[in-house]
Amino acid sequence: MKRAILALADGSVFEGRAFGATGEGAGEVVFNTSMTGYQEILTDPSYVGQMVCMTYPEQGNYGLNPADEESAKPHATGFIVRHYAEEPSSWRARESLDAYLKRHGIVGIHGIDTRRLTKHLRTAGAQMGVISSEGSAAALVERARALPGMEGQDLATRISTKERYVWSETGADSFDAHGQLDRPRFHVVAYDWGLKRAMLRLLAEQGCRITVVPAGTSGEETLALRPDGVFLTNGPGDPAAVKGAQGAVASLLGKVPVFGICLGHQILSLAVGARTYKLKFGHRGANQPVKDLATGKVDITCQNHGFAVDDKAIGKRARVTHVNLNDGTVEGIEVLDAKAFSVQYHPESSPGPHDARALFGRFVSMMEQSR
Repeated sequence: MKRAILALADGSVFEGRAFGATGEGAGEVVFNTSMTGYQEILTDPSYVGQMVCMTYPEQGNYGLNPADEESAKPHATGFIVRHYAEEPSSWRARESLDAYLKRHGIVGIHGIDTRRLTKHLRTAGAQMGVISSEGSAAALVERARALPGMEGQDLATRISTKERYVWSETGADSFDAHGQLDRPRFHVVAYDWGLKRAMLRLLAEQGCRITVVPAGTSGEETLALRPDGVFLTNGPGDPAAVKGAQGAVASLLGKVPVFGICLGHQILSLAVGARTYKLKFGHRGANQPVKDLATGKVDITCQNHGFAVDDKAIGKRARVTHVNLNDGTVEGIEVLDAKAFSVQYHPESSPGPHDARALFGRFVSMMEQSR
């Protein structure tokens, strides 16, 4: 197999073998601690501009299939694994990991010490990198150093839908079978900042017809659609850089119930006067413990974010409701003068545990009470 190099901006070089598409991939190098779910991870729009290192050594063993896609295409710019299965073994598999990456033009590298890379990223922090099977290591390091970082990038607007559309498909856990919502009870407007399909399916299963709108939609345009509630989705990049998002959300508070996830949580926090900051290496995986401060209950959660809300800057308009037990960072807030709440983690899982899916029911209850 062809030799490949992963070069980081700090000068670190990891040698392995190429798989997937030929050529070069570049982006922020991050790690994910999930044991399964590589297809959901690759197709999560929150990974725009990032190359993902999977800490679990075996990847691709159950193949890939259309039912597990979280969006229309993969968004990661590179895939880094210890070992990949050339021949998947699953009745659901439609193609191998190698073939899938080739088909979508994503460069991969395997055969490197992913544990060493993960430990390095935890120490040095997530950083820009390049994967290539061409050129010298020194030249690739220089290319990595020239890449722009994530801070200040409005990636959410770049990948958002350009046109409004309606979603009514159900079946978040039904393998290949997805149904249609028959009798919607609520109308929800969802801001597409990089949404995952599982979120929309879970809302549809709760009786919601969803109108998905582009990232730049104003609060006035949203209210003109007469929603029962507004859903703020996940997405990539710097939350403070998403053009118009903070003002749009601020104008909705007190007028309609609001529920935010991940980037949506960060933008809701910004809308009530908080600040966000870049984490050293972020939280990515399906095994992050989060404590509900009201009940003391701990959920094991799926996460994917590189920015966080500053707990010292939230102010009096909101309160922290959830914290990460690994590092104490903010995992949820509640707005005190409006029916609005958000979480940093992913209650829709996909991949990951289902511990927190009751939050979708909480949103529905909030809309019921507002009628």
